[in-house]
Parts: sequence; structure tokens; C-alpha cells
Amino acid sequence: MKKLLLVLLAATGAALAKKKMDAGKNEQALWAEATDTVHKA
Repeated sequence: MKKLLLVLLAATGAALAKKKMDAGKNEQALWAEATDTVHKA
């Protein structure tokens, strides 16, 4: 039972970490697009 709980806790932590990283990556992409000084022709 303890192993199952530990696995579930680890999976939840990994999912939350991935979600936070993806959100940060999306935010960085938005800032890069908004502050890009190269004009596209």
C-alpha cells in the first residue's frame, strides 16, 4: 500500500512539474514574440 501511495505521489508531482514547465515555456514564447525586434517581411 505504501509503494502504491508513493508511486501515485511521484506521478502527481511529475505531472504538476510538467504542467508548470509547459506554462513557463508558453509564457516565454509569448514574451519572445511580443519583444521580437526582427520585422518579418
